[in-house]
Amino acid sequence: MKRDEEIMEILEAFDLTGSYRAAAELAGCDHHTVARYVALREAGQLPVARENRARPIDEYLDKVEELVARSDGRVRADVVHERLVAMGFSGGERTTRRTVAGVKARLRAGQRRVFRPWVVEPWLWLQWDWAEGPRVNGRRTSLWCAWLAWSRFRVVLAVWDRTLPAIVACMDTTLRRLGGVPTDALTDNERTVSADHVAGIAVRHPEIVAVGRHHGMTIRTCVPADPQSKGGSEATVRIAKADLVPTAANLLEDYRTFSQLETACREFCEQVNSRPHRETRCASSPTRPDATSTSPPSRE
Repeated sequence: MKRDEEIMEILEAFDLTGSYRAAAELAGCDHHTVARYVALREAGQLPVARENRARPIDEYLDKVEELVARSDGRVRADVVHERLVAMGFSGGERTTRRTVAGVKARLRAGQRRVFRPWVVEPWLWLQWDWAEGPRVNGRRTSLWCAWLAWSRFRVVLAVWDRTLPAIVACMDTTLRRLGGVPTDALTDNERTVSADHVAGIAVRHPEIVAVGRHHGMTIRTCVPADPQSKGGSEATVRIAKADLVPTAANLLEDYRTFSQLETACREFCEQVNSRPHRETRCASSPTRPDATSTSPPSRE
């Protein structure tokens, strides 16, 4: 890719000589390059606009930068290409290799990856959080709000409390609705998940570790006081409370029985999961239809 200074030298050489070949000899480039930049200038376009044209892999550049930064520049290009293909990338491996080489070069030059929105992979992350539910006959309830990243599939369940048995039951129901098991499950640092913190490292509750091992996934917790690290479940909590908890804004009537609340949660999930998502333009499902490979990973 030509630098701006080199492009200006090419155009100045053409203005001086009036010949593509003579300008190419002065600027030290091919005469076709001179003709291209001159044509762009005469058309009123920026000479560098064609160099910065969009590429199919630009949509996945955030993930390439993440993988390169996570491996400290050691990840192989073929490994990155397999990840991108699973996310829906249809380009060739050569394109991926050139992009990975460019990202590694910037990493070595000290241009490390800046903060970007989280880019997920199929069946990698499940997030869950709790919401304060409506009162049923004066008794408090809680809403289990789970969100499968990548497909944006949501599961909202009503429970009486947030004890460990309730978490195990909600986790089992959620995985059955998903029809598979993600690699990691992310949540807050509640006592039912993180029994303690030693030197800033969360110590998992032994029973929740056993639950994760039984299902074949890893239970993880977010950074304390950092809701951005699990924004998907935070959004699910906000939407669920707005549609399920009676307020003056939604004019919902109070729930007389717990079964009514369970039915409302089931109808809410069917509504939000069947509605086309703003980003994906398709209904949310555990296996998103616009992806080439969205099946859950093998646990063998």
